[in-house]
Amino acid sequence: MTTATLPPDALVEISALALRLKRANGPVMRAMSAIGGKIETRLAALPQSVRRLLETGTAEILQKSYRLAGQVSAHPALPDTGGWGHRVGVATGGALGGFGGLGTALLELPATITVFFGAMQKVAGDYGFDPASDDTRMTCLEIFGSGGPLEDDDGVDTSFLSTRLAVNGATVQALVQQVAPTLAAVLGRKLAGQAVPVFGAAAGAGVNLAYLSYYTDMAHIRFGLKRLAEHHGAARVEAQFRAEIVRIGSRRES
Repeated sequence: MTTATLPPDALVEISALALRLKRANGPVMRAMSAIGGKIETRLAALPQSVRRLLETGTAEILQKSYRLAGQVSAHPALPDTGGWGHRVGVATGGALGGFGGLGTALLELPATITVFFGAMQKVAGDYGFDPASDDTRMTCLEIFGSGGPLEDDDGVDTSFLSTRLAVNGATVQALVQQVAPTLAAVLGRKLAGQAVPVFGAAAGAGVNLAYLSYYTDMAHIRFGLKRLAEHHGAARVEAQFRAEIVRIGSRRES
C-alpha cells in the first residue's frame, strides 16, 4: 500500500501535525528573546553546584513525576480543569519560583515538571488514550527527551509508532536515565532566565508557559500520530508525516 491510500481526513490530520511540529519552538524562542541579554551567558554563569544538582536530580524528579502522574490522573474525584488549569499552574509556579532567584527557582522545578507531565497526559486522553496507563506515561517521559526546546532536532523519532516496550520498573528506570540529560539542559536554560530575583518572576512565568506550549505540542504530535498508526498502519503514517515535513520545509524555503 502507498500513502495515497490514506483517507483524506488522515492526510489532513497528518499535515496539521507536521505544521504543528514546525511551529512548536516559536513560543519558546519568543519567551527567550523577551528575557533580554544572552541566555547562553546566563547559563554559563549558573553556579557549578546548581549544574551538578540538575545533572543528579533531574532523574529523581522524573521518577517522582511518573509515579505521581499515575496516582493523580487515576483519582476519580480529580476535577478536569482543562488546559487553562495547567497554564495557571505553571505561570504561577514560574513567577513564585523566579521571585527569589535561583533558590526559589530550584524549589519550583519538581512541581512544574509534574504539571508539564499532567498536561501531556490530558492531551493523551483527548486522543482516546488512558492518561494513567503505563504506556501513556512512558510516552510522556519520552517526550521530555525527544528534541528539547531550542534544539536542532525535529523532536519526533517516529520509530515509536512500531515499537512496544514491556513496561516494568527496569524499563522505566532506563528511560528516565536516558531522558534526564536532555531535560536537565532544558531546566538549565529555564533557571538561567529566573536567576535574577524579582525580574526572574516575570521571566519564570513566561518561560514556563512557553515550555508548556512546546511539550503539549509534542504530545499532540506523538499521540496524534500514534492514534493514526493504530487505524492506518505505522509505515504509511510515518512516510506521509515525513513527506509533509519535507513539503512544508521546501515551501518555506521557496
